[in-house]
Amino acid sequence: MTDKNELVSPLAPKDGFPDLPAIAGVRYSAAKAGVKYKDRADVMMAEVCEGSVVAGVFTKSATRAAPVLDCQEKIGKPSAEKAIFLVNSGNANAFTGKHGSESVRAITMAVASKVGVSENRVFTSSTGVIGEPLPHDRVVKVISDMAENLSPNSAETAARAIMTTDTFPKGSYRSFAAQGGNISIAGFAKGSGMIAPDMATMLVYIFTDAKISQPLLQAAVSELTNTTFNSITVDSDTSTSDTLLVAATGRSSANEVEDLESESGAAFKSALGAVMRELAHLVVRDGEGA
Repeated sequence: MTDKNELVSPLAPKDGFPDLPAIAGVRYSAAKAGVKYKDRADVMMAEVCEGSVVAGVFTKSATRAAPVLDCQEKIGKPSAEKAIFLVNSGNANAFTGKHGSESVRAITMAVASKVGVSENRVFTSSTGVIGEPLPHDRVVKVISDMAENLSPNSAETAARAIMTTDTFPKGSYRSFAAQGGNISIAGFAKGSGMIAPDMATMLVYIFTDAKISQPLLQAAVSELTNTTFNSITVDSDTSTSDTLLVAATGRSSANEVEDLESESGAAFKSALGAVMRELAHLVVRDGEGA
């Protein structure tokens, strides 16, 4: 829950946020930028190592927010560089016209400069109030601190930083034995309102140490979205900002997943689907008014 919010959905998991184990090649951090909320972390950074691949699925809204449009342009572009996910809560940077694009560019440029990657490897998301310009200078000011405080054990901190009207952070994890070693998948999400078929006001970030190509990962994510996040509804509203990003670091010792129809491919899809399905269920459990 947010730091000062005493109300938690009665459908929240009784054990709270799960103890998400570290995913090899992934680190997280969060900071208090004061975009809207006072005295709570409202920006998170996730760093995935060199050689990682990133897949994504986004809202089908005709009025997609500037960060969504930027991410859609970048998904699938080959790169051996590390990747950065940068997410702010409190302001959705949607219906903000030219200012929205300028905010995205200012943030991606600042991250690229500080971390030492190209802008094409910086994926941003924003969630919160619609129609107000994003005070991106506040986000830019905390980028250096976040880059310096990245940790593989800060997933819950990152998950809490992206919450808006959520009453609890949402996380999920699966691991399975594959040929050559274990493959782990962990992720977190936010979302509680404007939830309809075709995702929601929902942000989801999932990380795995599996070795898999970008096209295969994209195919798996796109297929599994139809039976998970595209199958939930709370209030029949479709958001401008829905974003699902999945990163695979390739750091597992397990053999590469080369065919989704193979035994290893089926096991990977099953585990990834389980994480996505659990996160979708958690979003519905936290639906406004639930």
